[in-house]
Amino acid sequence: MLAVKIFDEEHEEDLESAVNDFLQSIPSKTEVIDIQFRVAVAEGASGEQVFCFSAMVVYRLPEAATRVERNRR
Repeated sequence: MLAVKIFDEEHEEDLESAVNDFLQSIPSKTEVIDIQFRVAVAEGASGEQVFCFSAMVVYRLPEAATRVERNRR
């Protein structure tokens, strides 16, 4: 089963930690297809720069994990 996980953080180190934690939490036979990274910058209400660091992980769960997920429904 193909799946995605999206992360959105204010600091790049927080994004790095969140993605690494997720990658460690998925089954070891999971195939990571792609990781996309984006940065957006906007001006806050008081004129400061506000950054948004985001990533999307596209992955395929191993067949055994997919069967377990189907049985939960």
